[in-house]
Amino acid sequence: MNILLKSARILDTQNQSLHGKVRDIWIKNGRIEKIASSVSPEARTKVIERPNLHVSKGWIDSSVSFGEPGYEERETLAHGARVAALSGFTDVVLNPNTHPIPDTSGDIVFINKTAAGKGARVHPMGALTRASAGTDLSEMYDMKKAGAVAFYDFKSPVGQSNLLKIALQYAQGFDALVLSFPMDSSIAATGTVNEGNTSTQLGLKGIPALAEEIQIARDLYILEYTGGKLHIPTISSSGAVALIGEAKKKGLDVTCSVAIHNLYYTDEVLVDFDTNFKVMPPLRTSKDREALRKGLKNGVIDMVTSDHMPIDIEEKRVEFDRAAYGSLGLESSFGILNSIFGPDKTVDLLTAGHKRFGLPAPAIKEGEPVSLSLFNPEGDHLITKESLESTSKNSMYAGRKVKGLVYGSVTGQQVFLKK
Repeated sequence: MNILLKSARILDTQNQSLHGKVRDIWIKNGRIEKIASSVSPEARTKVIERPNLHVSKGWIDSSVSFGEPGYEERETLAHGARVAALSGFTDVVLNPNTHPIPDTSGDIVFINKTAAGKGARVHPMGALTRASAGTDLSEMYDMKKAGAVAFYDFKSPVGQSNLLKIALQYAQGFDALVLSFPMDSSIAATGTVNEGNTSTQLGLKGIPALAEEIQIARDLYILEYTGGKLHIPTISSSGAVALIGEAKKKGLDVTCSVAIHNLYYTDEVLVDFDTNFKVMPPLRTSKDREALRKGLKNGVIDMVTSDHMPIDIEEKRVEFDRAAYGSLGLESSFGILNSIFGPDKTVDLLTAGHKRFGLPAPAIKEGEPVSLSLFNPEGDHLITKESLESTSKNSMYAGRKVKGLVYGSVTGQQVFLKK
């Protein structure tokens, strides 16, 4: 299929010769054939024109959950990949939190085959330990050969320090990335929200930032001893930013991400006990939120994630303490970030992360494979449950007005555009 993006403004801060320029982009057989002020389309060319059309390199999300296998009622792999593509994402890193938990090469092969060609490219992570039980290492080497991009016990802390030490040492033999969830379970205990004024007022059990910071400090000490590559997903506190900043100054190979909702909300939104705001790690204070935003601006925090997690209504429409953790996020990512940072910084944040997960970085250049996100950064857009493409509807952003609108994405010869 031939595709022509007509009069598209290119946002690419790393390519100043094109950044901010309006160009036609002609795509032929999955590659960028020509970028010019005007291109006359050949026969059988799909011409894409949209109001104030902007394009950037394809976006990536480093922490996405769907459901299949085991929880197809939440979201199937095929439909989830399509939702991601319509939300502007060309690549998503899939969390290992299905049933069964992917801890063998066969599990990774199943995910890759099932999701292939359905939308955004889905890159599965494998469990770090068998069944994510935190006892024995999984078949990491075999899963890496089968296509796993990293290893992670999703939202489950590595409680045994020696196990993390062994994992980091073992992973170096095949250049694997290890993830460690930043939470000390003994301190977090049965808490559900940030420990502070709000938790006290609402009578909810709290999780202090200390639980996150102690775990990160331990992990960084182990990393300094072992070497290897460590990624700390979804940090939420100002202390975490400071710890990781110091580790980077030492030259440790550590990266981290922050969930977009921790950049936007604070725990004060919990006043109505809306379970869509129940996430892990929890929403924290305005001081933490500002530290996280600053950490992104100065480069201590490497990437953002929607931490997208579809959940059945039956698991959300219950008492707050009993409700499942998680919120949708893919479809609102651009609008929320654009409302906070503006389009240039938003695109920079959404295009970070490919290299860390061993994925080829897209480029807007003639001859390169096509991986493009399409959007309009201007205007207000109201997020409603009715507008959500996801199967589940547990979005903490429903009813929020954000800046900008995503049109979709183009990956290879596949075009995914919202109506």
